[in-house]
Amino acid sequence: MFGDLFEEDYSSVSNDHYGKGKKLKTKALEPPAPREFTNLSGIRNQGGTCYLNSLLQTLHFTPEFREALFSLGPEELGSLEDKDKPDAKVRIIPLQLQRLFAQLLLLDQEAASTADLTDSFGWTSDEEMRQHDVQELNRILFSALETSLVGTSGHDLINRLYHGTIVNQIVCKECKNVSEKQEDFLDLTVAVRNVSGLEDALWNMYVEEEVFDYDNLYHCGTCDRLVKAAKSAKLRKLPPFLTFSLLRFNFDFVKCERYKETSCYTFPLRINLKPFCEQSELDDLEYMYDLFSVIIHKGGCYGGHYHVYIKDVDHLGNWQFQEDKSNPDVNLEDLQNEEEIDDPLMILKAVLLQEESNLIPVDQLGQKLLKKIGISWNKKYRKQYGPLRKFLQLHSQIFLLSSDESTVSLLKDSPLQAESDIRRNDQQLLKTLTSEPPGLNDRPSCPHWFDINDSKVQPIKEKDIEQQFQGKESAYMLFYRKSQLQRPPEARANPRYRVPCHLLNEMDAANIELQIQRAECDSTNNNFELRLHLGPHYHFFNGALHPVVSQTESMWDLTFDKRKTLGDLRQSIFQLLEFWEGDMVLSVAKFVPAGLHVYQTLDGDHLTLCEIEIADGEDIFVWNGVEVGGIQIPAGSDCEPLLLNVLHPATSSEEEQCQQLIDSPYVFPSNAEIGSVFTACAIPDGVILVNSAESVGEESWTTIPKEDLKKTFREQGLRNGSSILIQNSNDGDSLLTKRGKWITSVNEVDWLQVKNLCQLDSGEEQVKISATVNTTYHPSPDATSISDLAEDSCLRPIDRNGKLLCPVPDNYTLKEAELKMGSSLGLCPGKAPTSSQLFLFFAVGSDVQPGTEMEIIVEETISVRDCLKVMLEKSGLSGDAWHLRKMDWCYEAGEALCEEDAALKELMLSSGDTLLLIEGKLPPLGFLKVPIWWYQPRGPLHHWKSHQDQTNCTFSQGGVWRANSIQDAPSDAHAEVSLRYLGDVEISEDATLVELKSQVSLPPAARTLLVIWLLPAMTLPSFSEFSIPSPAFLRAWTVESRRPGRLLRVHCQRLREYKLGQRTEICLEPLQKEENLGPQHVLLRTQMRLPGKRAYTLPVDLVWDTARGWTAGSLTHQVADFCSLPVEKIEIAKYLPEKFEWLPVPSWKQQITKRKKKKKQDNLQGAPYHLKDGDTIGIKRLLVEDDDFSTVGDDTGREKQKAFALGKKKSQEALRVRSGDVPSGAETPARPRGPEASLSIHVGSFR
Repeated sequence: MFGDLFEEDYSSVSNDHYGKGKKLKTKALEPPAPREFTNLSGIRNQGGTCYLNSLLQTLHFTPEFREALFSLGPEELGSLEDKDKPDAKVRIIPLQLQRLFAQLLLLDQEAASTADLTDSFGWTSDEEMRQHDVQELNRILFSALETSLVGTSGHDLINRLYHGTIVNQIVCKECKNVSEKQEDFLDLTVAVRNVSGLEDALWNMYVEEEVFDYDNLYHCGTCDRLVKAAKSAKLRKLPPFLTFSLLRFNFDFVKCERYKETSCYTFPLRINLKPFCEQSELDDLEYMYDLFSVIIHKGGCYGGHYHVYIKDVDHLGNWQFQEDKSNPDVNLEDLQNEEEIDDPLMILKAVLLQEESNLIPVDQLGQKLLKKIGISWNKKYRKQYGPLRKFLQLHSQIFLLSSDESTVSLLKDSPLQAESDIRRNDQQLLKTLTSEPPGLNDRPSCPHWFDINDSKVQPIKEKDIEQQFQGKESAYMLFYRKSQLQRPPEARANPRYRVPCHLLNEMDAANIELQIQRAECDSTNNNFELRLHLGPHYHFFNGALHPVVSQTESMWDLTFDKRKTLGDLRQSIFQLLEFWEGDMVLSVAKFVPAGLHVYQTLDGDHLTLCEIEIADGEDIFVWNGVEVGGIQIPAGSDCEPLLLNVLHPATSSEEEQCQQLIDSPYVFPSNAEIGSVFTACAIPDGVILVNSAESVGEESWTTIPKEDLKKTFREQGLRNGSSILIQNSNDGDSLLTKRGKWITSVNEVDWLQVKNLCQLDSGEEQVKISATVNTTYHPSPDATSISDLAEDSCLRPIDRNGKLLCPVPDNYTLKEAELKMGSSLGLCPGKAPTSSQLFLFFAVGSDVQPGTEMEIIVEETISVRDCLKVMLEKSGLSGDAWHLRKMDWCYEAGEALCEEDAALKELMLSSGDTLLLIEGKLPPLGFLKVPIWWYQPRGPLHHWKSHQDQTNCTFSQGGVWRANSIQDAPSDAHAEVSLRYLGDVEISEDATLVELKSQVSLPPAARTLLVIWLLPAMTLPSFSEFSIPSPAFLRAWTVESRRPGRLLRVHCQRLREYKLGQRTEICLEPLQKEENLGPQHVLLRTQMRLPGKRAYTLPVDLVWDTARGWTAGSLTHQVADFCSLPVEKIEIAKYLPEKFEWLPVPSWKQQITKRKKKKKQDNLQGAPYHLKDGDTIGIKRLLVEDDDFSTVGDDTGREKQKAFALGKKKSQEALRVRSGDVPSGAETPARPRGPEASLSIHVGSFR
């Protein structure tokens, strides 16, 4: 229902250059970074798993949960080494959780990986890139753990820690009879809308009573009549850990759009739940709960990111702020002899003595010095003692430098002074340097809070939690623990507490391995990336700098040593440019939505880039410091350009203002007066309303008084994306401005519309019935009705698409049925299901068209097998080769209902779910059913030419997929894809890729490992005509969107490791010679451009070895060698078939010119190329062809795309006009949403 609600939020990043941020530099063969100063480990994001990381960190910092999981040994859970054995019952999910928690506790790395854990969930690589709701994950993960722990001593782990009960009571005012219903919960869902905070929401839920009186009486079973009654709810049993899920996301049924509640919602650090409990005779301490985790959602209702604030209950982390840590006064004030700090010999010796081997790279020595005393070598000692490396050389009697001067160690026999004095002084100094800042140890009870954002862990103060009360970044889940839960003293600051011995040994061995790897990689890379923006390549307009030609031509990447000075950088740029004349000024610039803006100028040529705090990936603007293109450039944060949305009334040809609003973007300096909006829009005067909260809510619009029009945009709190509305001051009808707020009138809707779908003789087709939220939800003869609303009928909600939804059982109120006033209902024949029945939709096949679903009412205790029989009978189908799948959120076939003897209730099916009848039996456990296709690309494969005509023929019954192509387009080899269906292969997940190829290519009599069956339309003899010599003559691809997708390489790899999933299809491509591609190989389709024609030759396969890097130069040389052409005489480009465009790859000359001293070339795996297997590479000879890479087919394809897009837009606008929606002229194109996907965790059966 939430769709792509929880996508990682990239909405503020444009498609070109704005918001590129800092590039993530991945270093091959480099060990993971050690833990930072907090001594806590984060969790790496796999692409879209921030929601999972936040929940896992919360469970990890719940010591009782973590230790209860650790108490389960291998004798109960099994061993991960046995997980692939067919008869072994290995509970993989709890085992992987144990291992992850041990890594978070003990492994010295900045962030742990959840890849093994998500593999145990049964997630594919696509699933790990999707984002989901953390509240939903919390329930699904707990359910998976309960299933995994059945039959062990931890079977009640979740129930023991998180299970609570609520009691709902209805008290009759006449006879005082109490009707009671108890509900279980693992977390409590609380409202946010129109509620001030958590305690207010709990008061409404568990203190306030709902009174049934007047027109909304209650039928008392004892009195046997309608009476006045009061309904209330109370907390009956409180668990040790209480979880609150905040309902921040709602749906506006008037605007038909989702929105996020960003209003202020407070929650206490300690809460007393006594007023909300049924039994309140116990001491107050029994009801006290302390907050220990806050999961935060940052973003809007269509995108966002999760991170978590966590209280370190066991004090496992170092709760010390960086600003306190780097303050030299804090670290030095307790020294007995201040001269020891002034002596660099003593400081350096103390640092080296902390190293186990007394050996450290010189670069790291300077960093550790800065970390220990809070000030760098250059600032404190360079002026008196010279550079650090020179100082070490001058004191060779103490320090031993390696031959290349990259590492330094202490000499064993130092003549400085007696060994005892050295040790005594060094220990005293080390004790002082490693001590915590004053004040922190004086508060042992001070709560230690951390902000854990995927891999990053930062300490925060308790008051920082208040910042998450409201806004686009606000609290989404709250976790409380009982105040009486006390931790044992031996658990304090002891990460090894209660960790099993086998995990302790594993983590110790892993730490030793990490130390060895880091010792091998001690020559760390001190280079970082700078983006140089050249002033002559930019021009200034619309308040910001913009490239004259393109961003690629105007921005140069430069790799530079961050230990060098600003003067060195300036000199390097002089040498790189060669043509620069006059002064050169370097300024820090940043991309804002309006364009590139220049901030502070860099001064101090003697300072290093680290000292002037130049960050990796910084944008540096190179100019003369005054003007660009003859225009003086405003610089600094005060005049930062703001991109604002200005809405103002349209003007007709008679200069009269119309009611239609025009939404236009404008750029203003931050220090400009807000009254300048009138001048920019050519409007003489009016009333200005601003919406700085970036919310669509009407209450966020505020009027700017006339006396404030001279204030600046920054003073008014406006920022990028804020909206400004200009209203005619004389217009009092359309928009009213009173008390500084935007006021609108809304008519209350107090009725329901009922449509007659019973085909009664009554002439009435629909009727409006008065209702309130407490109106009972069933056909009532007391209301104004259609022939008394017909007997033996039920009311079914109608969605916005006209589909009838599931009937709601009788006697439900509108509130319980979650119906809004003004909703449409259908009066349908048949009775609503009872409380023990399920109303299900079902359809045949996976391609479900609207309106083709059938309906059925069954008992919730019916088994999957019996339900399947009933559905087959109702749909007129026969046979036993069918199975059921549940439709997921994407309206596609989801997970299969594998347990045929399980009841529908046990599988958590509910009324309104849709099941799909899919032909074919399910494969046994541990097997995959893989459809196999034959793929024959066009090309010079003469060995297979005899059969090519048959392969490329049109198969009218679906045996061949064939996509339409455009003549002369180079994508013909891929656009005209012929995939011929061979049949389905049932194969074990433990089989290798070469075994799969062998079973397909061998004669039928030789197939022993696998079971293969083919459709009658295609027989095996036609396939045997290929006479494939061996499996190495076959190339395997996955099928994605009816085309070859991912190339499956490494013959010996198991199918399980490819993460194929249950619905993956594979196509096989014949080869002329044997092929065994390794991980470093990339398969490309190369096409040579024909001289004098806008066309290409047939594609020829090229295997590119990327062992030397994914650089453009490496690919260009490989292509040149392959074509036997000089590298300087060719130009190559990647073809984008979906756009009918070519993307040129920079030549080696361009790279050398632009990156003379750049060691690290651009990676073609990244944007904008994203080069992968199967991509088409066009080759053009420079001296023969002068035009671009495009073909006639490309031109035709682009024209067809434009015509199709225009026609689709017109049809959508016509549909909106017919449906009475907002006029098309005022429609704003919405951001495309990703496909909706359901969340599931696969668990084995351990009953």
